[in-house]
Amino acid sequence: MKGINPRVAVVIVYTAAMCMNGLDSTIVGPALLTIARDFGEPVSAANTVEVAFLVALAVALPVAGWLGDRFGTKKVFLGSLAVFTAASAVCGLAQDLPVLVLARVVQGIAGGLLTPVGMTLLFRAFPPHERMKLSKVLIVPTALMPALGPPLGGFLTEHFSWHWLFFVNVPIGAAAVLLGVAGLREEKEEAEDGAAPFDVPGFLLATPALGLLTYALGFGPSHGWTSPSVAVAGPLGLILLVAGCVHLLRAKNPLLELRLLADKVFASATVLALVTSAGLMGVLFAFPLLYQAALGASALDAGLSVFPEALGLMLASQVADRLMPKLGPRLLAVPALVLATGVFAALAVPGVAESAWAVRALMFCVGLVLGTAVLTVQIAGFADVPPPAMGQAMGLFTIVRTLGGALGIAATAAVIAAGGGSHAQDTAPGPYRAAILVTAGLVALGALVALRMPKDAPAPPSFDDEPRDAEIQAAA
Repeated sequence: MKGINPRVAVVIVYTAAMCMNGLDSTIVGPALLTIARDFGEPVSAANTVEVAFLVALAVALPVAGWLGDRFGTKKVFLGSLAVFTAASAVCGLAQDLPVLVLARVVQGIAGGLLTPVGMTLLFRAFPPHERMKLSKVLIVPTALMPALGPPLGGFLTEHFSWHWLFFVNVPIGAAAVLLGVAGLREEKEEAEDGAAPFDVPGFLLATPALGLLTYALGFGPSHGWTSPSVAVAGPLGLILLVAGCVHLLRAKNPLLELRLLADKVFASATVLALVTSAGLMGVLFAFPLLYQAALGASALDAGLSVFPEALGLMLASQVADRLMPKLGPRLLAVPALVLATGVFAALAVPGVAESAWAVRALMFCVGLVLGTAVLTVQIAGFADVPPPAMGQAMGLFTIVRTLGGALGIAATAAVIAAGGGSHAQDTAPGPYRAAILVTAGLVALGALVALRMPKDAPAPPSFDDEPRDAEIQAAA
């Protein structure tokens, strides 16, 4: 262990952590019906397993950079990885829904710290001209693992038990922590003179606001919106959220720079991220439930049904790169979102879900057309953001997109519950199809927002280190 190369160690540990994090974002979906049945809970209550994870992840993202600089990236990264691994074990051992949801919250917080702090470790270990070489390694956790999550989750649930969705993280996480302790170097940046202080009031307002809203949105469909706990948590969360937004708009150094939304294009891109993420995560929540509860499919069948979406998403990156310079953001994003609306709606048509190959084809189209639109909007949305504000803009965009996914899952769960499909043994497909149509409506709303995107493609950026990169290429 003593002779391990620190750069090799950081790549191995980072990849292992991102594989765990990537899998956990998608592996649970096909098992939600089984989890609800095992715990004797309504199907609509199972949404809390996903919503809690996503909201906790979003809460942790703004503080990741500050924690890494304050305590050292190695300590924060390995500490987060250890907590994530321990929380995975608790998830696997959970005997009731509240314990599972609480453990997922801890998982989400740790997962929210892993990605930004891990990227910092990588960037400090490799100079800019070597970072491109990492792309072949990073594609595994960033694209392949989330794609493998649903079929793997379905397989483990069907042939073992849903508890193994979380137990698989334990040996990988433990080995990665031990390797990191032995092989990683501690990286701690000295505080710069005049560096912005951490926005404690913003964090103390935003965190309980999102926590209370998560509770209300997660348990409202199953416990009832007028139940005392939900009736108190919802309004109180909204009050704190409004107070937090007011603070963020007035603060000199806010936790999140909401004033960036004054940029019309960036604001449109951020709203699009919210509604499209809500639509996508909503359909990925509702359709497997329709497939299993109403149509009698197995957990593995449900996982395989959504797997092609990830393949379409991978192809979308190539399509967006080639078409946007020719068509421009608006002409590419709007038709893509209109097509995506039709594809989402088609998943709710009676008879379509009964055909496995029709479902797989439609899911592939979901990834392709929606992915093309989202990638196009993201590229165009950041075109006019000044470099000093890029970090804040990317953080805000990522958090809004993550919260959008949580809202989409909560909204579809509410529709299922309202339609009478809240019990784990319900077989009527109507409520699930209605929920899928809601996700189609969210994507249609995105098409209207995309009309505000610019017509012309953004000019290629000029980087200050281009001459140095040219010299490196010439030398090679």
